[in-house]
Amino acid sequence: MGIPRALSYYTFYPLWQVFLEKLGVEVVVSGQTNRKILEDGIKETVNDACIPIKIFQGHVIDLIGKVDYIFVPRLISADGKATFCPKFLGLPDMVRFSGVSLPELIDVRYNIKAFPGGLFRFFRSVALTIGIKNPFRQAYAAISAILKQKRYEKLLQRGIKPVEAFTVILGSKKPDHAQKYSNSGNTMNPGKATIALLGYPYTIHDPFISTGLYDKLSKMGVNVITFEQIPKREMRRYSKVLPQNFFWYYSNQVCWAGLYLLNQKSIDGIIHVTAFGCGPDAMVDKMLELEAKSAGVPFLSLTIDEHTGEGGVQTRLEAFVDMLWAKREKFKVG
Repeated sequence: MGIPRALSYYTFYPLWQVFLEKLGVEVVVSGQTNRKILEDGIKETVNDACIPIKIFQGHVIDLIGKVDYIFVPRLISADGKATFCPKFLGLPDMVRFSGVSLPELIDVRYNIKAFPGGLFRFFRSVALTIGIKNPFRQAYAAISAILKQKRYEKLLQRGIKPVEAFTVILGSKKPDHAQKYSNSGNTMNPGKATIALLGYPYTIHDPFISTGLYDKLSKMGVNVITFEQIPKREMRRYSKVLPQNFFWYYSNQVCWAGLYLLNQKSIDGIIHVTAFGCGPDAMVDKMLELEAKSAGVPFLSLTIDEHTGEGGVQTRLEAFVDMLWAKREKFKVG
């Protein structure tokens, strides 16, 4: 079973991987995102797709000839309230009709209205699709996957990056070097400037798409907080702040995290990473900008696409971080 290293990979990979392996399925992940994968995706994807969708198509192509099936669930909802963006909903069809000869796609609907019942129904459908009918085997694989996923989310909340967290829960290496944060979302390094790096996981944590944004900021001597580090109870609380939440799952996660961090006054600045042509992001970006302005917190919007250059991103980051340090020094003097 092939799993593309893109989009939901950074959110649900432990869930998918553990479930499939407990069923006795060998899991193969596509390679690291690179220029070839991007170009293959651009060639086979509709023109108006955002760069994460183009890269996903490239990862699907990377799996051709290596697997019997490719796992492309139709992601509809993870909480029974908000949906994923329209391109997620139609992703299996976009991949299937791209014109490339592909292995069979596993495109079971992921529409979790109630936990854990909805998740068990999803897993049962996946198992039946690949011919595994034993209900006890299905249940064992599902429970194992859910427990691993919960552990993975706890590691993310401590400030451990997804790839390092994968190594911890699916391998044996302990990430002693990973940054860790308290449950309040504040860093353990109060002497450093703190930046909220907000955006969807597949743009933040893929080093090729983001041009290594996370690591660049860390090397500049600042603390970095992503929305995965905000406690879920706080996210639920801030889901009731706005008169109307967004219609999209990831957009809400980014929005609620931004509101929480601004209200806690625990950050020096916000960087919002958005993909060019992303409709939901157009609204999220403006809302975060207005909220940051109201709170007096510097805000930087970084738009990425297939033409984004590492040098340009580096220059903008350096200017933004220098401004934050200058602001901190000004308040110290005052």
